[in-house]
Amino acid sequence: MFTRPALAFAILTFGLAALAASCRDGSPAKSPSAMALAPTCSSAASTVAPPVEPASPRAYANPDLPTEQRIDDLLSVLTLEEKVECLGSNPKLPRLGLRLSGAVEGLHGLALGGSSGWGRNQPVPTTTFPQSVGLGETWDTDVVKEVGKVEGTEARWVFHVREKGAIIIRTPNADLARDPRWGRSEESFGEDPYLVGAMAAAYVHGLQGDDPKYWRAASLLKHFLANSNENSRDKTSSDFDDRLFHEYYGAGFRTAIVEGGARAYMAAYNAHNGTPCTTHPMLEDVTVRLWGQDGIKCTDGGALTMLVTAHKAFPDLAHAAAASVKAGISQFLDKYRDPINEALAKGLVTEKEIDHVLRQNFRVMIKLGLLDPPDRNPYAKVDPSDEPWLRDAHKSVARLATQKSIVLLKNEHNLLPLDPAKLASVAVIGPRAGEVLFDWYSGSPPYMVSPVEGVKQKLGGKKLLYARDDVGGLAVKVAKAADVAIVVVGNHPTGDVGSWGMVALPSYGREGVDRQSLTLEDEELVRKVYAVNPRTIVVLLASFPYAIPWTVEHIPAIVHATHSSQELGSALGDVLFGAYNPGGRLVTTWPRSMNDLPPMMDYDIRHGRTYQYFAGKPLFPFGYGLSYTTFAYSELGASSETIPAGGAVTVHFNLKNTGGREGDEVVQLYVKHLGSKVSRPQEELKAFRRVTLAAGAAERIELPLKASDLGYWDPEKNAFVVEPGALEVRIGSSSADIRLSKRLTIGN
Repeated sequence: MFTRPALAFAILTFGLAALAASCRDGSPAKSPSAMALAPTCSSAASTVAPPVEPASPRAYANPDLPTEQRIDDLLSVLTLEEKVECLGSNPKLPRLGLRLSGAVEGLHGLALGGSSGWGRNQPVPTTTFPQSVGLGETWDTDVVKEVGKVEGTEARWVFHVREKGAIIIRTPNADLARDPRWGRSEESFGEDPYLVGAMAAAYVHGLQGDDPKYWRAASLLKHFLANSNENSRDKTSSDFDDRLFHEYYGAGFRTAIVEGGARAYMAAYNAHNGTPCTTHPMLEDVTVRLWGQDGIKCTDGGALTMLVTAHKAFPDLAHAAAASVKAGISQFLDKYRDPINEALAKGLVTEKEIDHVLRQNFRVMIKLGLLDPPDRNPYAKVDPSDEPWLRDAHKSVARLATQKSIVLLKNEHNLLPLDPAKLASVAVIGPRAGEVLFDWYSGSPPYMVSPVEGVKQKLGGKKLLYARDDVGGLAVKVAKAADVAIVVVGNHPTGDVGSWGMVALPSYGREGVDRQSLTLEDEELVRKVYAVNPRTIVVLLASFPYAIPWTVEHIPAIVHATHSSQELGSALGDVLFGAYNPGGRLVTTWPRSMNDLPPMMDYDIRHGRTYQYFAGKPLFPFGYGLSYTTFAYSELGASSETIPAGGAVTVHFNLKNTGGREGDEVVQLYVKHLGSKVSRPQEELKAFRRVTLAAGAAERIELPLKASDLGYWDPEKNAFVVEPGALEVRIGSSSADIRLSKRLTIGN
């Protein structure tokens, strides 16, 4: 194994050393480990010490004992100073020979490098996937699970072989992209709670693995709760009622915890209904008592200080630290030691209360096998010569995830896919054409393929013309000379400036900066190219929606993809030239303009946010995406006309590929409540599946519809209530493209 010496040996060594010290100075041995060994000191006259039989390991090191018993023993061994150390983001217990795990970033691949410098001065290359919004646009839980598996595998390898990084990974983000101006939209799987929950649970399953005893890596969810504005996030409050808490903002977290098995999360910077999330009662009242989340609860970076300086919720850091621990925080990403020690000295927090939250951390460490002999843990067995990011299998997952993330927004007159045999030349134009851009939470990939390189791979020696921009009229010149012009435009995911909290253009957003515009500044370049070449294709590389009505009206073909995949260019080339038939779907509603949006800080989504409540006509609806083939839906039915309370029915229908080539359809099941006594959304996603069919092939599709997914939150009962009554089931290709509908009844 490629870990430190076996734990039992470490305990034995430390115990003997402590005992020897005791015999030398006459003081009692201070180590409980030494007491457990209990040999007798030899007299000064003895020349050879009697043989010592290794004792059984302490309870905390015994993998066969119950977890809580092990934690009881570990807490009894630790000094108060060590306990305070274990409240940090990179805990260490060298006295016991234990190597614990800190946490690393990894929203779409392990981040031990990248533009943010997560790898410090020695970055480690890791497989890098599309941004989270792109993973959401796959609408494929199987591929997202594989992404998580790759990331967890690479984290384990680095942790054991390089002794770097961590196997607690801050991913996925279960926040909802309720507003396209949110600067961190790229970190979310989308605007819908059911979709986000399904994707988050799949990612957690992949990351943590299927072993019944151990985790491959631990998922630490971000950011609880309702963290979807960047400007003034350190002091703003996200305000809404209990129904929206449980039915919308908290739903993705609940699914990731209850169904996915995540046992760690990060509290958000913002307040909720006036109370900072870092010290909010919901950390215990909801996530522990209702959802069973018994693991790590950590602050966001610097959030302890913000409780005093920004929220002004406490008079000093000692009171803030004490309140955080009392609320359930067990890990600080902040300078916390002095505040905690002061809080202890003043009686603001007790050692018993610290013990209580440390249990959360140690439960996770035990699931990771960090207190156990390495040979007991299948995930600790790694080959130091097998750098996982070089595996063909990991490269294949990156390419497949990127292919599946691409959304075809328009394809007039079947301009796509392109046929190289019918082209003499292709122009690739635009500021995003020659680069792969990485966001704040990206790692450093072992290689990358840019869009222009991906096109070149498909041309087979045909003429490729390239212009980054129209300086000197170059873009117009190459567009005019080519059979087809491909214009690659979009945002810069880190703002295209070197300073934190700044972006170069109003439509850009990033952590710390919300977007001030939805207008595509590069649309002027698109206009110039289209004016000289009507066979123009726009590739929009964007982390969030853009309002592009002119482009949608005039440009014959539009493709959307997200940033940061090492296989970006290869996957784009596959789609543009027909080696892969796109099947991705949008995960947010794309408005026509900023005027369609409520005020940024209005967190009540009933006021016109998301497909659930938007009353206008969007530029592109939630769930939208085209294919190079067509699909027909027919014969909708259900296993029962009544959904039993506490039970489920199976909704079924026939799907046929009516086009001339194999393709993917994302079938989506929405429900609309009829005659409910409480307000309900216009429609709600409750099931989906990505289906691949050969040309002319048909399949009977079955989707489960559970009564437990149809309830509303009753604040008086503090529980979901499934309301008997009528329900319309809607089957379609997007939230606005419903092909079949059927009325069902929810039983008593």
